[in-house]
Amino acid sequence: MTMKSRRPLLLAVALITVLLAACSTLGTRVVLLPQADGTPSAVVVRAKDGEEILSKPYQRATAAVGARSAPVVDQVDVAKVQAENKPLFDMRPPLPQRYTVFFEVGGTTLTPASQQIMTEALTAALARNGGDIVVTGHTDTKGSGEQNDLLSRRRAQEVVQLFVERQFPVNRIEAVGRGERDLAVPTADEVDEPLNRRVTIEVR
Repeated sequence: MTMKSRRPLLLAVALITVLLAACSTLGTRVVLLPQADGTPSAVVVRAKDGEEILSKPYQRATAAVGARSAPVVDQVDVAKVQAENKPLFDMRPPLPQRYTVFFEVGGTTLTPASQQIMTEALTAALARNGGDIVVTGHTDTKGSGEQNDLLSRRRAQEVVQLFVERQFPVNRIEAVGRGERDLAVPTADEVDEPLNRRVTIEVR
């Protein structure tokens, strides 16, 4: 039996692998777990003579040893799966935490309120064993696209530097700039929008 993922399954992948090993003496069973953020996911489960698609959380595909037909699909009881595989669920990493800091117009100076958010993000990152940080810089639509690409990178690097100064390992920080792409508040060109002058911080 083979599986082909249609979307990253986040927590499901590791758990599915262990569930397959646990059921190998009786056959193969695959249980699709929900995405952490609630977005849809699916996996194709193939046997020798057929395949089935699991597309709903806690659907199960079962193929008995030596079976020549397609896997049998049913819906499993959520509480039962969680109880029978409690060690696996306990091993799941914590969900990513997201923070947003904002900047004064035209530069890399954080707003006063954002200093406290930086502290909260750093505390969350340090609390994770081996946690890392993804920093993404953004701008509003004032200025040219090229200028804003540069400014967004400078803002991201400013946040990285603040984390490093607070003793967070630089090799565990990734920084990118998105310029005026991905506006938090859609605007026309050349609009000064404070909510778009931001850096998002993902602690994972």
